[in-house]
Amino acid sequence: MTVQPLDVIGFGNAIVDVISRSEETFLASHGMQKGAMTLIDEARAETVYGAMGPGVEISGGSAANTMVGIAALGGRGGFVGKVRDDELGGIFAHDIRAAGVAYATPAATAGPATARCLILVTPDGERTMNTYLGAAQDLSPADVDETAVALAGVTYLEGYLWDPPAAKEAFLKASGIAHANGRTVALTLSDAFCVGRYRAEFLDLMRSGVVDLVFANEAELTSLYETGFDAALAAIRGDVTRAVVTRSEKGALAVCGDDLVAVPAHPVAKVVDTTGAGDLFAAGYLHGFAKGFSPEESLKLGALCASEIISHIGARPEKALKELAREQGLRV
Repeated sequence: MTVQPLDVIGFGNAIVDVISRSEETFLASHGMQKGAMTLIDEARAETVYGAMGPGVEISGGSAANTMVGIAALGGRGGFVGKVRDDELGGIFAHDIRAAGVAYATPAATAGPATARCLILVTPDGERTMNTYLGAAQDLSPADVDETAVALAGVTYLEGYLWDPPAAKEAFLKASGIAHANGRTVALTLSDAFCVGRYRAEFLDLMRSGVVDLVFANEAELTSLYETGFDAALAAIRGDVTRAVVTRSEKGALAVCGDDLVAVPAHPVAKVVDTTGAGDLFAAGYLHGFAKGFSPEESLKLGALCASEIISHIGARPEKALKELAREQGLRV
């Protein structure tokens, strides 16, 4: 990892996305829960991949998508995530570096293959993900670049990374380094099913100060507290310094103590694919946060980035986000 200070360094699963359109009948016939991210083994990955229609392959993973968004806004983003020294690992490394993200995690020379996420997009734009974590789950504390974390304005941690035990240790090590250097640690809850698996642990991370800023969508927030939206929003105010909550077409809001700022969703002609919407919203907000923008400005950047992503297939921007923001009168 470069020693040049980064605005944000993200830790997450290094995954190659395979995205394909699908009917809901396909999901049902393969026993998939629509809208969920399900962890699968290599055999299941081969079965689903063989049954899917034509797909697009691109480096992905939640935190990696967010770092690409930050780079597209003109920010300095870095990513830490494990791949294998195989064909998909090479695709991942090339793609993310080509997008302008600093990436220097050494590839594994043995063990499981590079992770892949098989994403089925139904006609309503909803995505159902089947993820084989492979080499991604072998991220360990040894992969944490202490200098890069110490210099980064924000360390951003992916909730999905809480699944593999060694990655969990890397997560905690990075948080400790960031806080020792007066930096901000952010966590995205990733999805409601992830919250269901680790509710108590996520709450402990927040309440013990391991994380300072939490990103959640409405479903994740209500799952976290097992209550309605208003009660959950009130609860999170007391559990973490800052929280950012996205509500799809109802917009997004940020809370910090008694302060609450809300913005509407950025208009989009048609929702084509929601893959990466939360990842790119986080990119916009984190870019603004790292630059010292106001919560309202940061939320608006997030909403704009999310609107661009949901207007096409895939979790990577097709338009120049920096120019798009300027066209909308937003600072970058």
